[in-house]
Amino acid sequence: MSLIPILRAALNLEYRICLRTPHRHTQSHNSVVCVFSPPAQSQESCVKTVVRSCAECIKSGPYCAWCKLLVKSTFIWPHCISCTYRPAAPHTNAFRIRLIFLDFPDQPWTFTFKFKRAEGYPVDLYYLMDLSYSMNDDLQNVKSLGKDLLKALRQITKQSRIGFGSFVDKVVLPYTSTNPKRVQKPCPDNERFCQPAFGYKHVLSMTDNEILFNKRVSEQAISGNLDVPEGGLDAIMQAAVCGDKIGWGNSTRLLVFTTDAGFHMAGDGKLAAILEPNDGRCHLDAKMLYSKSSEMDYPSVGQVMQKLVENNIQPIFAVTKDVEPRLKDIIPKSEVGVLTSDSSNVISLIQNAYRNLSSNVIVTHDDLPDHVTVMYTSNCPNGDLPSIRGTCDNVGIGKEVEFNVTVTAHKCLNEQSFLIGPLGFREKIRVNLTTRCECECDDRKDSNHQHCNSQGQVSCGTCSCNKGFVGQKCECKIGDKSEAELRQACMPVNGSMCSGQGECVCGVCHCSPGEDGRSIYGRFCECDDRSCPLSRGQPCGGRGRCSCGTCNCNPGYEGDACDCRKSDNRCRTGNKVCYGRGNCVCDVCNCTVGYTRPFCETCPGCPALCERVASCVECHMDERKGNCLVCQGVTYREEPDLKEQRLCKRRGTDGCQMIYSTKQLQGVEQYEVIFRNKECPEPPDLRLIIGGTFSGVALIGILLLLALKAFIHMRDLKEFRRFENEQKKSKWNNPLFKTATTTVQNPNFGGD
Repeated sequence: MSLIPILRAALNLEYRICLRTPHRHTQSHNSVVCVFSPPAQSQESCVKTVVRSCAECIKSGPYCAWCKLLVKSTFIWPHCISCTYRPAAPHTNAFRIRLIFLDFPDQPWTFTFKFKRAEGYPVDLYYLMDLSYSMNDDLQNVKSLGKDLLKALRQITKQSRIGFGSFVDKVVLPYTSTNPKRVQKPCPDNERFCQPAFGYKHVLSMTDNEILFNKRVSEQAISGNLDVPEGGLDAIMQAAVCGDKIGWGNSTRLLVFTTDAGFHMAGDGKLAAILEPNDGRCHLDAKMLYSKSSEMDYPSVGQVMQKLVENNIQPIFAVTKDVEPRLKDIIPKSEVGVLTSDSSNVISLIQNAYRNLSSNVIVTHDDLPDHVTVMYTSNCPNGDLPSIRGTCDNVGIGKEVEFNVTVTAHKCLNEQSFLIGPLGFREKIRVNLTTRCECECDDRKDSNHQHCNSQGQVSCGTCSCNKGFVGQKCECKIGDKSEAELRQACMPVNGSMCSGQGECVCGVCHCSPGEDGRSIYGRFCECDDRSCPLSRGQPCGGRGRCSCGTCNCNPGYEGDACDCRKSDNRCRTGNKVCYGRGNCVCDVCNCTVGYTRPFCETCPGCPALCERVASCVECHMDERKGNCLVCQGVTYREEPDLKEQRLCKRRGTDGCQMIYSTKQLQGVEQYEVIFRNKECPEPPDLRLIIGGTFSGVALIGILLLLALKAFIHMRDLKEFRRFENEQKKSKWNNPLFKTATTTVQNPNFGGD
C-alpha cells in the first residue's frame, strides 16, 4: 500500500513528492499511519525535496506523509495515492480551561473560544489625582466625590470599590525647589493649607465605604512644583505594580488619572542627574510614599502600557484638552475624556469611559514562545462580517463573542505554554503547545532484518544499515568510499541527486520511468526522449530522434525541431553559401557574429577595412614573418603604379607612409591587399642642423652683449644727470664772511 509519497531512504535519495489533499475518510489499517493531515487544497502539486527519514518528512512541511509499512512494490512516480490521517479535534473552551494540543511544524491549528460579558461583574476604581497647585479647585470638588462616585458605580454593578492616590513630581531640581523652606511649603505664601512636596503617595486602599473615602480625601492638601509637566507616569507605574497595597481584587480594574498638565517620560531624569532606569517594581515604603522617586528615572510610556496590560488595569485619562491628543492612541484599551477646569464633570466622564471600555473586547496573548505565531478571527454579535482582528466593539452585557484562534509553530518545540484572553480581564486560557517531530514506530528490534539483506534493522519502514553498508536495502558495501562520496557520484555539478528523476544506488543513478511513458536516461537521469523542441505537437516534429534535448534530424530535414527541409537556395550568392560567413538553416543564413542577413555580406559594427589590415600590411612590408601568423587570411599583391581612387594611407612605426588598397573576399577574415613601395621622408642634413645651431647660439650671445651694453649706458647717463642737478643747486658764498679791507669814498674828492 502506498501513500503520499512512499519515501524510501536509500542513500538519502531525493524524491519527487506529490501533494494531494486526501478526502476526509477513515480507514482501518493498523500498520499504516499518516503522520499529519495536510490542509484542504483543491489541486495537486508536486515539488522536490530531500527526505531521509520519517522525522525529516514531518519537518519538511505539512504536505509530506510517511508510510510505516515495508513497501515491496516497485515505486512509480505518477502514483499519488491518498493516505489516511488523524483529523484534529475541534476545541471550544471556556476560560480557565487548560488546553493541550499537538501540532506539526508550519501546520496551522485552529480552535475556538467564546467570551460573554457577565452582569454584575465587580469593579475596582482607583482615583489617581494630580495635587500640584493648579489643581486646587479640583481637589475641593473631589473631597465630596466619594458618595456620588460609588453611587454611579453601583448603577453598573453592586460590587464596587474605590481607592485614592496622589502625585506631584520628583523632589529634586529642576522639577521641585530643594530649598528646605520651599520643600515644606511649595505653594504660594498666601496658601494656608499646603503639604510638603512629594512624588507619589498611596492614600486609601480599595474600599466600599464612601464615608472613609471622603474622610481620607478631605485630609489631603494641595502641594506644588516648579515646572509644568508632572510625575504622573511614576504614579501610574506604582499603582499598577503594587497590587497588594492598592488592594486590587478579581474584578474589572479601572484607574482614573486626573491632571491638567503633561507628564515627564523616560530620559527626563537626566536633567536631575538621575541615570538609573525605572525597574517597573513596587517601591512603596511604610508611609506609602514612592521611596525611589529621586533615585530612578521616569518610566517610558511603553513600560507603563506593559504593566497596565500585565495587571489587567484599564486606564481612564481625565485630562485637559491640550493633553488629550497625546494619550488617545498610545495605550490600548484606554479611554480619554476632557476634564473641566474644576473637575465637576468627572463622574459623567468615568461613566462614559467605563461604558466604552467594557463594551470593547480585545483579545491578545502573553508569554508567546519564539517561532510561534497567533492569528485571531472575530465573529462579533452585532452582525458585522468576520474580522481578521481580535476585536469586537459595542458588546452588550450578556452578549457572547466568538473568536477563532490560529496557532502555528514554525519549528520543533518542547512543551511550552502561553496565555490568551481579553484585555482588562484576569481570566485567561493557558495553551500548552508541543510539536510532534518524531515518528511513533513499533518496529521489532532485529539488527539483521531480512528486508535489509541481513545488514541492518527496519526503522519506520526503512532500513537503518549497519556500519559499512548503505542503500535502500543495505545492498551496497561502501568499502573505501564513504556514503557522502557515493552520493556525490550521483549528483551533477550544481545539480540535485540524479536530477530528481531517479534513485542513487551504490553511486549509480537508476532512472525512474517518466510521466506519460517517456524514457529517462543519462548518467544523472538528466535526459529524456521528450525534452526536445516540439513541432506539429511532436518532439522533433516526428522527423528525427530526440537525444538529451537535441534533435538528430532525418536526412533532408533540419532545424531545432526538424521543422524544415534542408535547402540553401535562398542563402546563395554565386557559388558561395551565406558569403562564407555563416550557416544556412531552413533556407535562412545564420551569420557569424557581426555580420548581417540576408547573405552575411556586411558587418556594420566591424572596423573599417583599412584599419583591419593595417598591421598585416606593415608586417608584410617589413618581412616580420614571426609576427604575421594572425594575418593568414590576407593575400598581398604589389603594384608600383597603384592609382585607385580609394587608397589607404597609414604611417608605420618606422615613420614611412604605407599606401595600399584592400578588398574583402568571401569568407570570414579573408582579404586581398594591393600595395606599392613605402614612401619614407628624406633624412635630415646634418650640416644645416649644426650650422644653424651654431649661428643661433652666436646670435643670441651678441644680442645679450648688446642688451648689457645698453643697460650700462642708460644707468651711467642717469647718474651723470643727477650729478649735474646737484651741482646747480650748490652755493659757495658764506654770509658770515667779511673782507679785511674797507673802501671809503671821500665826498669832497672830485676825482682830479
